[in-house]
Amino acid sequence: MHPLAIAAVLLAAFTHATWNLAAKRASGSRHFVWLYSLGSVVLYAPAVIWVLSTTQLEFDTAHWVALLMTGILHMGYSLTLQAGYRVSDLSLVYPLARGTGPLLSFLAATFILHEPANIFSVLGVLLIVGGILMVSGLANEAHKAPRAGIALGLLTGVFIAGYTINDGWAVKTLMLSPFLIDFTGNMLRLTVLAPMALRDPPALLAEWRMYRSPILIVAVLGPLGYILVLYAMKHAPIGHVAPMRELATLIGTYFGARLLKEQVTPIRLTGAVLIVTGVIALAVTG
Repeated sequence: MHPLAIAAVLLAAFTHATWNLAAKRASGSRHFVWLYSLGSVVLYAPAVIWVLSTTQLEFDTAHWVALLMTGILHMGYSLTLQAGYRVSDLSLVYPLARGTGPLLSFLAATFILHEPANIFSVLGVLLIVGGILMVSGLANEAHKAPRAGIALGLLTGVFIAGYTINDGWAVKTLMLSPFLIDFTGNMLRLTVLAPMALRDPPALLAEWRMYRSPILIVAVLGPLGYILVLYAMKHAPIGHVAPMRELATLIGTYFGARLLKEQVTPIRLTGAVLIVTGVIALAVTG
């Protein structure tokens, strides 16, 4: 992989884990997704306006389909992830979602988009996914994990795989701007969820006051992290970028242990080593 693509993915991993920590801390907010989507739209609108004014791209049916799909898939991802955080730990839902996503993304990129795969890239994906399962505790204590958390984590992973393939196609083949893709997702969430969020303005204002910091963190870092990932996808195979993003799992697990006081066992540390090894395997094969 190109060094700039690797750097973009690594920075995105840190921003992603950071905003997920904020999202977990705001799990009690009913309208958190709508509030941070509003913040992202306001903050990133100038950049999107600049992109549209300087781009000569002519939109056809494929472009509109890609943008519609990214909006739907990202809304499903956001709502499912936040629902998971309401019923279970960050250190369970986050690794499970991030483990399911790259596996499905790699398979789709290989068998649907016909991206090349070799022994090292396959080994890298298997190490990352296996490491994530160990970090989450599902490899040895699945019976103790909340069933709702497992189900929502898996469903979140399906949405991750879906938007990864769709958005990778959009930036690599359709040449859509990463800013426009992320902005579209936020606009759709903002529009669809508005009737429910605006039904009780006093309650919405109270949530804003209570969760102001997490809302702003996600509004800024959510789009930034994903724009970096989309940039990497323009310069590297989707099937490699998607698993490399899962370095965020290490950071997220650390946050869960140190900041949320969740338990870290030797098997979780072993899983972390497997994830790093898998990332290295993918980095040297691109």
